[in-house]
Amino acid sequence: MEQLMPHVEALIFASERPLPQMEMIELLGNVMEEQLESDKIAVCLEAVKEKYDTDYFPFELRETGGGYQFLTKKTYHQTVLQLNGDKYIKKLSSAAMETLAIISYKQPITKSEIEFIRGVSSDYSIQKLLEKELIVIAGRNEQAVGKPLLYATTKNFMDYLGVNSPGDLPELKEIANIDIVMPTDGAEALPEEHANRQMIVDNNGELKLGVADTSEDAAAEESPSQDLPDTTGDEPTDEAKPEADEPADDESPLD
Repeated sequence: MEQLMPHVEALIFASERPLPQMEMIELLGNVMEEQLESDKIAVCLEAVKEKYDTDYFPFELRETGGGYQFLTKKTYHQTVLQLNGDKYIKKLSSAAMETLAIISYKQPITKSEIEFIRGVSSDYSIQKLLEKELIVIAGRNEQAVGKPLLYATTKNFMDYLGVNSPGDLPELKEIANIDIVMPTDGAEALPEEHANRQMIVDNNGELKLGVADTSEDAAAEESPSQDLPDTTGDEPTDEAKPEADEPADDESPLD
């Protein structure tokens, strides 16, 4: 075990990307005389992790992006950022961030489904995310008309966020715990001294406070009575008779 542990550290340190455990077994099997098992590699990884978790080291071993990688601890982030921070900071537009968030939580998902959620076209955002290797084409939806492409996040996306799989992302209820505020009725929003008043629109089209007239005369003015036609006769008048565009079923047209 003591001989195997430095080899594991060397592989992870030299790798430019997160190194999966199965790949470590394959690489170490080419140089080690004994047969390696996944349990031995797992024990070594745990020992390496405990070693670098101490305050003595400025970096730590993290499982991210489907593998293991040495990352600088948060305490030293600002210090390291001074070297070539612009190289590692990749800015995304608000539209791209919205699109990426939808894909990460709904993957695999088609472009039409993304646009249905956002309400706007997402062609440009999807193209930019593909160029930055944050999403990938994961196949086609065989059940949908036209078999549209399906999009999913990549290992690079998980690596940037420091998660090992999409299941490690925070749940929506954890990041969107916002109470929904229902709109207040206009009458309830008026101060108490204006309780007997209401908002009206004057002749100039301006909104202002007016006195609420609840008298019977006002109600009568708002709904004036209308003279109803006399329908006591046996036959409707000529004006009241409906037009007959077509003959009735029991009548034949005139020759």
